[in-house]
Amino acid sequence: MPASPRIAVAIELARALGGVALIPLRVAGYLLQKRRLDDEARQDLAAEPPPLAEPGPAAPADLGRPLRIFLSAAEHSGEIHAANLIDALTARASELGLPTPEFHGLGGPALEERGMLSIGNPGARAAMGFDGVLKALPFYLRLLTATTRHFQTWRPDVVLPVDSPALHVPLGRLAKKSGARVAHFVTPQYWGWAPWRVRSYTSAVDLGLSILPFESRWYARYNVPAIHIGHPLLDELAALGVEERSALPQDGPLMLLPGSRAGVVSRNLPWMLERVAELQALPEFADLEAHLPHSRTDLDELFDKLIAASPARPHSVKRVRGPLHEELAKGSAALVVSGTVVLDLLPHRLPAVVLYRLKSGLQGWMRDHLLSVPWFTSVNLLANEEVHPEFGFHGDGPTSEVTAALARALSDDAWRAQNFAGQERARKNLGPTGAVSRAAAAALDLALKEPRA
Repeated sequence: MPASPRIAVAIELARALGGVALIPLRVAGYLLQKRRLDDEARQDLAAEPPPLAEPGPAAPADLGRPLRIFLSAAEHSGEIHAANLIDALTARASELGLPTPEFHGLGGPALEERGMLSIGNPGARAAMGFDGVLKALPFYLRLLTATTRHFQTWRPDVVLPVDSPALHVPLGRLAKKSGARVAHFVTPQYWGWAPWRVRSYTSAVDLGLSILPFESRWYARYNVPAIHIGHPLLDELAALGVEERSALPQDGPLMLLPGSRAGVVSRNLPWMLERVAELQALPEFADLEAHLPHSRTDLDELFDKLIAASPARPHSVKRVRGPLHEELAKGSAALVVSGTVVLDLLPHRLPAVVLYRLKSGLQGWMRDHLLSVPWFTSVNLLANEEVHPEFGFHGDGPTSEVTAALARALSDDAWRAQNFAGQERARKNLGPTGAVSRAAAAALDLALKEPRA
């Protein structure tokens, strides 16, 4: 007999608080093993990409009812992936001779438009920072309680949370306790730092779906069943008709990508504009233009305020609102905040300088002592070399080094050619399109192993 939803969620909260209390001990234990863990991570990065988990041939099946699939997306990017998953799951079920699955879950309008019954929308209350998490905690506890109750009454065959491990690891455990199988789309980047968190992950999932080629090998070390399905961004780029650039980008503006959240933009864009001004003070870059592509109209006022206050040459920094990839195709190089957007640069082969401006000195200590991989930029990890210069720092940081790296990215043809070749290697290791279809096939295979009555 499963515990009541409130008790089950209270147990998860106690588990999370206990984990926080144990962080000092876990950090100490990690530091004692760090050399070995660093070596293992480097071995994984250097290894050949594993074969993709391609779906087997379709076989007729008849359960006498539709499969019950519960999806969960905690933020906008996850909702895009989840919406694509609904399409792929429906198509795969048809190939298998199954009726269209029933979709319930957590998410917003994009999922409801595809026929999913939403019982809550965590994306409406996404929290950033410690204070935000504390204020939002009652909301998430209520959400998990309602979701657990739904698991116990609706009894899904498979639960398919997308990314966001802070919410989806406890949700996965709650789903498994209700008897559902769990396939997590986008395995967490525990290989990057704080790998002790993988212990909790093993109790939360039946199958991890990894999107970077070295991840499944790392998870295998910890006895987590994980398969490599490829990166869903490639499916999105293919759907948009984005073409891969086959030669070095020609003269064009410097593309500024300061993040998509107001707090991140406020922390990064003024610093980035100072580097633009430093470049414009050099004779060879006196006419440099910088473009800031974005589609968030709610950030227009913030962008305009920060641009107006910047020391860059007047009217040389322009907001542009065309489709992102149409704008990136016009660029010559990029100054970008670390994140998934670095992979958006990849089809355009834009040389980039990548920033990770840290909020505090404590985060700087964590970067220096807890990072298990040699780089934090995805393209560098994929190529197993520093293709894009990356700078992680707190405070003013290495201003002259970043300006020099930007000058090289804009005008040093030999370096740009080397960077182009590195991006080619990264793109090859990223693999082909089809990640969402592979994820859907793996999730249905998991559901069909022992379908619920």
